[in-house]
Amino acid sequence: MSETALGLRFTVTIDGLSLGDWTKCDGLSIEYETKDYQEGGENSFTHRLAGRVKYQNIKLTRPIDSHSSDIATWVSSVATKLVRQTAQIKVMDASGATVVAWNLTGVYPTKWTGPTLDVAGNQVAYESLELAHTGLTGIPT
Repeated sequence: MSETALGLRFTVTIDGLSLGDWTKCDGLSIEYETKDYQEGGENSFTHRLAGRVKYQNIKLTRPIDSHSSDIATWVSSVATKLVRQTAQIKVMDASGATVVAWNLTGVYPTKWTGPTLDVAGNQVAYESLELAHTGLTGIPT
């Protein structure tokens, strides 16, 4: 593993609203469905045609902090009116310089899970947020 990778961290913003730093992000992927087409009289190969694009939900995890109430407020606002927004996930190195960033379009929260609170344990209180989206693009740095 490179030394650069050891110091990486990332932030998430939704239409300019900072959701703070996160410790884990799953689901950054693009998958194209393919359709096989067998042309009559052509037996040496099968055409592979591009189909629809599919995006996984983005799953974010982090310890609770001062941004946690902002996240809960944003998630609960969807209950009254669903507005698809734009999100940005920005990966930064230890000095704060952007390494890579992605824009997500058509974003809305599908699930928020608060921390398990147990005074008898000595575990970190984590929250998780799941985002659906309709597009993913890289942003040149």
